[in-house]
Amino acid sequence: MRRVAILGSTGSIGRNTLDVIASHPDKLTVVGLAANTRTHLLAEQVQRSSPSMVVVWDESRAQEVVQLTGRTDIRTGLDGLCELCTHPDVDVVVIAMSGNQALIPLVRALQAGKRIALASKELLVMAGELLTRLVQEHGTTLVPIDSEHAALFQCLQGLSRSQVARLIVTGSGGPLWPLTPAERQTVTRAQVLAHPKWRMGPKITVDSATLMNKGLEVIEAQWLFALPPERIQVVIHPEAVIHGLVEVIDGTLLAQLSRCDMRLPIQFALSFPERWEHALPHLTLPELSGLRFFEPDLEEFPCLRLALDAAAAGGTACTALNAANDTAVQAYLDDRLPFGDIPRVIAQTLEQCVPVAHPTLEDILEADRVSRATANELVHQWSLR
Repeated sequence: MRRVAILGSTGSIGRNTLDVIASHPDKLTVVGLAANTRTHLLAEQVQRSSPSMVVVWDESRAQEVVQLTGRTDIRTGLDGLCELCTHPDVDVVVIAMSGNQALIPLVRALQAGKRIALASKELLVMAGELLTRLVQEHGTTLVPIDSEHAALFQCLQGLSRSQVARLIVTGSGGPLWPLTPAERQTVTRAQVLAHPKWRMGPKITVDSATLMNKGLEVIEAQWLFALPPERIQVVIHPEAVIHGLVEVIDGTLLAQLSRCDMRLPIQFALSFPERWEHALPHLTLPELSGLRFFEPDLEEFPCLRLALDAAAAGGTACTALNAANDTAVQAYLDDRLPFGDIPRVIAQTLEQCVPVAHPTLEDILEADRVSRATANELVHQWSLR
């Protein structure tokens, strides 16, 4: 029986993780749940799962959970998250919180030797060198939940890195791929948030629209799989059936195919190295006709180009990229920034960044703080235009 703690249980990954756990009661059990502000949903999850530990990031909302559940042992804030991640009753920590608030809890979980199922690509973008070093130092395992990296992880099993020529990260192209560059300049919010394949939160859906998500995935892949970014290619695959490919040195391509359902990579991350049955319908080959592949235009999608440039620069350039993108996307979602200005905020923030090579945790947190402040100031200046 694997005992699971979920950071971000009320988001889409967290909810799907609870579905997977419920479908395997003989193999998995919930021992801890953590969420930010969606207290009513968290309370419902607590009532259903009866975890031994519950954490609310926003301390001002903890009393709501107390009132809704009748529990008086609610932990709060960073200390609560770290206590949950390092608790001796926890075997696997699912990191499903977006943004930077889960970085320190993730570091503490790795230092405690916990197995990690990681959904938040931003954490590896911010601190990939540090996190992968901690995995090695503490002899633990980090399995990606992100569908593309879960695909690559599976394709790489049994291969040495010397046998790998390149990795191919696929993507549907997001909600704006079929549009012309001129049409993308006048898109509505409804168009931006209408992903054709995946049901995701608003932030990652905006990242899909700008293709920033593919750039972040290149950075994530270079740390997860110890390959330089020039050996990682992004390919647009609108049907989103093939989630990742590995090209080996003899020219053979190994691909992972599955339906677009996050419960599949979540279950794999929780079951690895085993394989468990799942009730989802399987793919059938006759339905796979008409698969298409395209190379993205970096001029049409400047966010992807900015991410690839940050990957090449390395160090805290990637931290600054993530912070600036986070800030710009939130400003767009708050109606404080036009969609077309998202890459401009990121570019100008990166221009002011002096990357630190081989950063410590303190270097990463400082770069994140400074870059968010810079991006926020740019958003404020542009809102006055």
